[in-house]
Amino acid sequence: QVQLVESGGGLVQAGGSLRLSCAASGRTFGSYNMGWFRQAPGKEREFVATMSRSGASTYYADSVKGRFTISRDNAKSTVYLQMNSLKPEDTAVYYCAAARLPLGVRAEEYDYWGQGTQVTVSS
Repeated sequence: QVQLVESGGGLVQAGGSLRLSCAASGRTFGSYNMGWFRQAPGKEREFVATMSRSGASTYYADSVKGRFTISRDNAKSTVYLQMNSLKPEDTAVYYCAAARLPLGVRAEEYDYWGQGTQVTVSS
């Protein structure tokens, strides 16, 4: 069992930056691939980024590539999402998730989810 708690969301102007954090409970954080997803009002949850257990492999959605960076600190059981050059269309609730399976981009491939943190980008 893994419990995930996101933080770092907020209101930012277009072009600004935010860093989201996701703290995991338990001593098995390093056993999980970690991902970030987001869900805007009236839309389905969509994949943002994922990182392998060791941090050696990452994969990003085309919409955020070059602007967002996923990272993790296994010693702190925390995964981060650095978001730069934010756009109004990035507005959503952002969720972190943990997966025991290999890197995936589908929500159903992830086993544990946080409660989400709101990111609002004003124009």
